[in-house]
Amino acid sequence: MTPPIIVNSPESMVKVRVVTLKDYSEQTLKTLHKVGVLHVEEAKELKPVDRAAIESQRKEVTELATFVNNMLGYLTGKEEVLPEEDVDVVYTRPFPELSREVRSLYTRFAGLYDKAVKTDNEIRELTERKRHLGLLTQFYDLKLKDLEFSGDYLFSRVFVLPAEAYQALRDQIQGYLFESSVATVEEVAVLYLIAKVANRDAIESLIYGGGGRALLIPDGNQSLGGFLNNAETRLQKLEESLSATYQELQNKVRQDVKTLALFKGALAAERQRLSVLSRACEAKYVTSVEGWIPANSAETLVFQLKDSIEYIFVDTREPEDSEEPPTKMKNPAPMRPFQVVVNLFATPKYREWDPTPIVAYSFAIFYGLMTADVVYAAGMILISRFLVVKFLGGTRSEAVMLLQRVLYICGGVGLVLGLLSGSYLGNIHTMFGLGDPSLVAGVQRLLQNPLIFVILALFIGFIHVNIGNVLALIKMVKERNRGAIVAKVGLFSLQFGALYIIRAVMNVDIPSVLGLIVRMPQFSPQVYDVSLYFAIAGIGMIVAGNFIEKGGLGAILWLFDITGILGDIMSYARIAGVGLATYYLATVFNMLGPLFGDLLPFSGMVGVIAGGALSILILVIGHTVNLLLSVLTGFIHSLRLCFVEFLFKFYEGGGRIYSPFKLIKRPPVLVGAKS
Repeated sequence: MTPPIIVNSPESMVKVRVVTLKDYSEQTLKTLHKVGVLHVEEAKELKPVDRAAIESQRKEVTELATFVNNMLGYLTGKEEVLPEEDVDVVYTRPFPELSREVRSLYTRFAGLYDKAVKTDNEIRELTERKRHLGLLTQFYDLKLKDLEFSGDYLFSRVFVLPAEAYQALRDQIQGYLFESSVATVEEVAVLYLIAKVANRDAIESLIYGGGGRALLIPDGNQSLGGFLNNAETRLQKLEESLSATYQELQNKVRQDVKTLALFKGALAAERQRLSVLSRACEAKYVTSVEGWIPANSAETLVFQLKDSIEYIFVDTREPEDSEEPPTKMKNPAPMRPFQVVVNLFATPKYREWDPTPIVAYSFAIFYGLMTADVVYAAGMILISRFLVVKFLGGTRSEAVMLLQRVLYICGGVGLVLGLLSGSYLGNIHTMFGLGDPSLVAGVQRLLQNPLIFVILALFIGFIHVNIGNVLALIKMVKERNRGAIVAKVGLFSLQFGALYIIRAVMNVDIPSVLGLIVRMPQFSPQVYDVSLYFAIAGIGMIVAGNFIEKGGLGAILWLFDITGILGDIMSYARIAGVGLATYYLATVFNMLGPLFGDLLPFSGMVGVIAGGALSILILVIGHTVNLLLSVLTGFIHSLRLCFVEFLFKFYEGGGRIYSPFKLIKRPPVLVGAKS
């Protein structure tokens, strides 16, 4: 994933609802506390659920699951199938929708399924007749109609019963028979008999009581041998037909296997939910906890809860448009400390840009430029390390730790700029007759020449302010605010037109001014002529945009847009002001130290020692004061530039910080009389 450069988006959140029995509520809360990812919104007790409604739905879920399993049962072999969507996509929809979709899909299988069942039953029955009647061919070659007939005096029938039962009943049955034949296969006796019609009930009663049954004989005049031959041919055709039907069923199942797998998972989850609610009917109520969780932590939470709690239901869903989830920022580690700066202004809303990336660059650069001195920057890092926590009450909270890292980073930027420009307590190297310590003469020129430093600061302001304006324009386009769009485009047009205005009013060429810090070619006269038209068009669009957006009041307020852009850019001159003040104040202290040391009315060694001590004292006090001032003013003015001149243009804020319900394993504890 590409790292954010200007703005970022908060972590995606999902709404979680955890339902469990009252008896498991304490264990559930402890598990949630341990996992530490749920931002709790609501916890409440639910009334008992209607058992009849639950049982009715459980019955329907079982029926639907049977449908799905019947269809999946036609796939040969075991395999893992990954559904096209998450189970939640189906499961979180109303259950009647899931029921309709499963039944609709099953209807397309029903015809083939019924055909397969019918063919399978026919094969089973024909195989049984063939096997059992084939045993009688060793005794007779009768016609099928002779194996089952009933007259006025005699009847014939073929019975199948356990061989063991036949042995026990044989003597009783034989007393009623005129003729009989018995064959045994696989502990099953096949009995063909002829007896009086008058004894039929007695014979059937004995056989049925022993676990026997009458074998159904097909109608027809064909002989027993002919039937067996035809049965073999018929079985081959039926098996071929059944195989073709199975193949067609497999093909249809294969086409919808991912959907069926999705349905199977959703029905299993629904069955689990109903199991929990069914259990809840046995208690007075169940406990429900609702909250928000990062989408990438949902799977972990569900696993932990289901692994720890026997009866629990966990429901997750995407936030609705009307809901405002808490905001969890997801910036890269180097930018993360500057989240505390953004939160000082306002926490971004869930659906709003997180400006932490651009604030990180801006704040660190502004602060570094204002404290571009090796010793002062090192001192600021030491103050951050040893004093910030004490100044903020002695608590090592996450916000305090992030603030410390902000100061470390800003101090690091100031340290690098100090090394490049050769600033060590201002120009203290001159006191010892040392040469220029700067590593890059160009950087020294930028930061120690007042005019160039001011131009650099204004150039930075121009870029920074217009980044904010571009972001504001993108936001307005998304919101379809036509008046604001027109006014903002007019503001950009007016800024290009400023080339003509500055040259005409102040007799200054922008390329000549910027040429002091970067090489720029001179503009041709035509560029200035064109910029005049842009200036006129820009003013017109600003007036029109304000009128569209604010009505008659906009005819006056457009003036503030024009003066505002000028004031915003000029405000960045404070970077040069604070930076130069830090450098020149350090230079003044470097001058005052030896000066006051020389004014002491002592001579000889005493004068040298006393003068040196006084000089050192003045230098230490002066540079300490300057250090504290640079740390404080650098922080305050960097905040102002990021907040007032930048964030106000496009950033609204007003979100809630993601605050998970979590267990701190080793919390710091304040002890003592004042704790």
